[in-house]
Amino acid sequence: MNDTTTTENQPEATMKAISQDTYGGPEVLRETDLPRPVPGPSEVLVRVHAAGMNPTDWKHRQFPGFLGRLPLVLGWDVSGVVEEVGVGVTLHEPGDEVFGMLPYPFGVGAFAEYVVAPARALAAKPKSLDHTHAAAVPLAALTAWQALVDTAGIGPGDRVLVHAAAGGVGHFAVQIAKARGAYVIGTASAPKHDVVRALGADEMIDYRTDDFTAIEPVDVVLDALGGDTAARSLRVLKPGGQLVSIALRQLPDDLAEHVAQAAPGIRVRPILVEADQEGMRTLGEMVDAGTLRPLVEAVFPLAEAAKGHALGDTGRVTGKVVLTVG
Repeated sequence: MNDTTTTENQPEATMKAISQDTYGGPEVLRETDLPRPVPGPSEVLVRVHAAGMNPTDWKHRQFPGFLGRLPLVLGWDVSGVVEEVGVGVTLHEPGDEVFGMLPYPFGVGAFAEYVVAPARALAAKPKSLDHTHAAAVPLAALTAWQALVDTAGIGPGDRVLVHAAAGGVGHFAVQIAKARGAYVIGTASAPKHDVVRALGADEMIDYRTDDFTAIEPVDVVLDALGGDTAARSLRVLKPGGQLVSIALRQLPDDLAEHVAQAAPGIRVRPILVEADQEGMRTLGEMVDAGTLRPLVEAVFPLAEAAKGHALGDTGRVTGKVVLTVG
């Protein structure tokens, strides 16, 4: 009698995940069982403890966006524990607590019990944060960092205007700009002004009642809205100023005409966030030093992902929405 067992006789490992077979409202999301992924070379398998939600999730739920494939498991933000490492990985070991952003846009899949990620997309989770708050950081904070620091190069004395300053990217942008020594002006509805001031904003504008173009000229505008807001923002830039926009698909077709009418040397710089381990390490250090903190408005269990999407669809979230897993 041969007691040898083979993998052919072993059931395939599965996991819970939130998937969609069509585009539409939050109701298209469903909890399902999927095969548990296996890490390849230079990859790690992460047992997800929490997954942050972002506006790009609501948009990709409704339209093909960058991905154009179904069925689809959304989610780019992850915080969890390394379960297994692939060949050649030396930066992480099983049991390590990590957080990071899956490569945007094609590395999507964090709304699940397990996810595979490139080892260098992840960094050690900040010691001062639990997994829920750590998962709120990656995509939004990396976007703000890459927009303001890597792209615009802001520094002491720069005047920075942050639109949607109470939102996911905006509330991190305010803190990052302030930490770099900038004078920070934010736009948000009046009820959110105290929250944003507490994060470091020097000046607040109620976008519903005030004309932001009346402010003194600024060096950098971080645009999260596009459309008419982007076009009008050019008027407040100093000569040589920069409009860094994360609203790539919402920029007006005639933006070049507005640039021609603005101060000389104005640059419009659309940006798409990239996975960045060094950036994650820096953000983690800022968190542990107390100069960066995530705001989490709501937390839902994985099975209630649709509720998180419904809240996101309102466009009124302060900070982030997070899913907890397990």
